[in-house]
Amino acid sequence: MIDMLVRLMELPDTSEIYSKVEDQGIILRRARAYERHIVAAWVGENFSAKWESEVKVAFSRQPVTCYIATRDKEIIGFACYETTAKGFYGPTGVSEAARGTGIGKALLFKCLEGMAELGYVYGMIGGVGPREFYEKACGAVEIPGSDPGIYTDILPG
Repeated sequence: MIDMLVRLMELPDTSEIYSKVEDQGIILRRARAYERHIVAAWVGENFSAKWESEVKVAFSRQPVTCYIATRDKEIIGFACYETTAKGFYGPTGVSEAARGTGIGKALLFKCLEGMAELGYVYGMIGGVGPREFYEKACGAVEIPGSDPGIYTDILPG
């Protein structure tokens, strides 16, 4: 799977993206340190143990580099950055029931804006699955020769 590059200095105005999500009663926010066990468990149950490990890394950062989407105090999506490697976005996931609501795109931009606030000019999206989504959402482009990237010799489990 390829890696992609995003120009963080040219991110679009995201107010409409965030309003669309908030109008559905969804709250987008940075996860809080005391929620680590809740967020990590949710990710482990809904996605994978490997992503759960990466989420725990996000909670070791200051500020925490994990955003969550909630509705009625229930997690329905998450996204992280600075977990697998410096300047990398991901992992990210939205519950099956909440897909199609715009949460994924909103969480992506929260993280990209967070990376820009850290001083990055470019951000990387590693091991991309939905390439077309990232091309359209944030103008990401393929990094030539990036497959397999850093995701090699992965331990099973």
